[in-house]
Amino acid sequence: MSVRRFLDSFNNAADGVVYALKTQRNMRVHFTAAVLVLSLGLYLRLGAADLLFLFFAITLVIAAEMINTAVEAAVDLYTQEFHPLARAAKNVAAGAVLVTALNSVAVGFFVFYPRLQQLSLKPVPQAGKTAPLFVALISIVLVLLIVLFGKTVGGKGGRGLFSGHTAAAFAGAAALVVLTGSFAASAVALIMALLVAHSRLQSGRRAFFEVAASALLGILVTLAAFRLAGC
Repeated sequence: MSVRRFLDSFNNAADGVVYALKTQRNMRVHFTAAVLVLSLGLYLRLGAADLLFLFFAITLVIAAEMINTAVEAAVDLYTQEFHPLARAAKNVAAGAVLVTALNSVAVGFFVFYPRLQQLSLKPVPQAGKTAPLFVALISIVLVLLIVLFGKTVGGKGGRGLFSGHTAAAFAGAAALVVLTGSFAASAVALIMALLVAHSRLQSGRRAFFEVAASALLGILVTLAAFRLAGC
């Protein structure tokens, strides 16, 4: 597969996520919950295993919701009339979402309850320091979630307010600055991020304001993530 075909496939997949976000209220709820849960995980400084459980639970719910959306679209394309099998297909797909949602609630309970049960006027009990590398990965995931959510509102050519390429590039650059503290590495990362931003402007797909907002989003979310995690 050529690089161009790979990028086209990736963009088509991203369009599928955006379509589900635009048309499905539950999908927007899941994305909002994912951002809040990951942010809380950073604040409580969860370990690698707990973060992995959260990632899997979040991914399962979002994937199930997208499959449910695809099944509904396929059934509606095939027939607009009532049919028992069409109803069964939609109900089973919705049931899959329910099962994964219940699983995510159970995972969240077992991950967060030991720490939140001690809530009082005292500070929230924290598990220690989350590994900086995990914080960097979570910050990039948070940026991408916000970018995808932002694609449901306006933007040039209906592509949304933020550029995912630019936001991710600057999020990675900000994370590298915090992780390494090296001037050389930070300079290279910043130059690479600027090149990505420049390429989005040159392509004509993004306005300057959108690119600048995307860069700012990537930097601020990453710095906030490291601050929440106490790194």
